[in-house]
Amino acid sequence: MGSNPTASADRDVGQSTNRDAVDTIDDWTAMGLALDEATSAPDHGDVPVGAVVLSGGRVMASRHNQREEKGDPTAHAELLALADAAAALGSWRLPGTTVVVTLEPCPMCAGGLVAARVGRLVYGASDPKAGACGSLYNLCADPRLNHELEVTAGVRADEATGQLTTFFSSVRGA
Repeated sequence: MGSNPTASADRDVGQSTNRDAVDTIDDWTAMGLALDEATSAPDHGDVPVGAVVLSGGRVMASRHNQREEKGDPTAHAELLALADAAAALGSWRLPGTTVVVTLEPCPMCAGGLVAARVGRLVYGASDPKAGACGSLYNLCADPRLNHELEVTAGVRADEATGQLTTFFSSVRGA
């Protein structure tokens, strides 16, 4: 993957953090929070995708897809959560943060992760049709870009895939 410019010295992101708390929420637990968040999306006709942003072992933001609700093609869970985390941390640069999302990010969202200098991505279900973090493209580990981030794939993938399958089955009337 190359060097990762988000060394531990970059973890402060404009506020003091408890370095001992960095690993207080593990990937499994954080994905559970994202899965819970995703359950709100179908209430307004959106695909059940949830995302959380962690900094210093704490949840800084938690969002779900709202494209249908907002009529906004950019209202993906990841981008909404990044915006909330940036506001909470007081900076658009988010080094040292971890984004946990139930579905592999698309090119737009992967680009947002790179642009925000996110330190790490954790995702559940792979997306062979639009995934840009290993399936179709790999924007998070492209050395031609100005930033690379660590990617952990497949965390609670069966649960994330199950949410999506259930949603699309109900939409298609199957």
